[in-house]
Amino acid sequence: MLEELYQEIILDHYRRPRNKGKISPSDLQAHDTNPLCGDEIEVTIRLAAGKIAEIKFDGHGCSISQSSASIMTQKLAGKPLEEARAFIEEFLGMMRGAIPFGGRELGDLKALEGVMKFPVRVKCATLSWHTAQKALANATESKS
Repeated sequence: MLEELYQEIILDHYRRPRNKGKISPSDLQAHDTNPLCGDEIEVTIRLAAGKIAEIKFDGHGCSISQSSASIMTQKLAGKPLEEARAFIEEFLGMMRGAIPFGGRELGDLKALEGVMKFPVRVKCATLSWHTAQKALANATESKS
C-alpha cells in the first residue's frame, strides 16, 4: 500500500508539476540531459538576500525525472544557498545509498526512495538535482 501511495505522489507531480517554467531574467541557470533516455531539464533560479527566492524547472522526460524536478523546486525554494547545496548533496547521497533515506520529514521526496530498486532510473530521479547543483555552483555570495 505504501508503494501505491508513493506512485500516486510521483504521478501527481508529473501530471501537475509545481514550479514548471522559466524565470526570466534569472540569476542562475543550468541545463542538462540524460542521453540514455532523452530526459532534459533546465533549472532557473532567482536569488534574493542570500536565498533561493524562486526556482523553476523546464524540460521533458519520464514521470520520475519530471516529478523529481517538481519536488526539488518545492524543497529548495526559500533556502539559503549553503543550505540548498547541502540538501542537494544529502539527497544525492541518499539516492546513491551512501546515507540512509530520511523519513516523514522529507515529505513528497520520500516517494523517490523506491526508485533506488531500479538503478537505471536513479539517473532520472537525480537529473534535476545535478542540474540545480550546477546552477548553484555558479552562485557567488555577491549575487545573493
